[in-house]
Amino acid sequence: MGPIDKGWKQLFLFCLGLAIGTSFCMKWIENDFWVKGEKFNIMGLELFYSKEKVTTILSNLSDQARTALNNHLHFDFAFMAGIFPGAASLCMMARNKVMSASRKKFFFVLAAFQLVGWAGDITENLYLLKWVKHSVIGNEFGLYHFIVTAKWTIGLLAVVFAVPVLIIRSKKG
Repeated sequence: MGPIDKGWKQLFLFCLGLAIGTSFCMKWIENDFWVKGEKFNIMGLELFYSKEKVTTILSNLSDQARTALNNHLHFDFAFMAGIFPGAASLCMMARNKVMSASRKKFFFVLAAFQLVGWAGDITENLYLLKWVKHSVIGNEFGLYHFIVTAKWTIGLLAVVFAVPVLIIRSKKG
């Protein structure tokens, strides 16, 4: 393993630790995600709930649930600082394992696109924080869902493409 690969691996391991640590905190905070006796979850707010359901949840939050959701979203900023650079480091390690120039470019571009995913995740959290404070969701809900879908797609593509290369190349190498 060369010094460049070692650096990417160290970055990945740091990011993994950051993501795991913050995910435990966020999971613990989710125990307070209740509205009118009904549990809600962050994945629902991000991907699955309709605009009406998100509005209903956010407009009926108790002080405890509102505080928990705010805390969760703030922990998520630290979580994403682990996830997207970690995914980029996986892509860069995979880039160093492939031989063809086109595959090297592909993994570089995929690594660079993690910045777009990270920006999307930040934007998503800013929308949610704004809506938690003032539970009025305007016409931006469609854009919000597009951003959420894009950031998930970008992050998952990095893992789906990089991990198999790293596994196969480590068995050969």
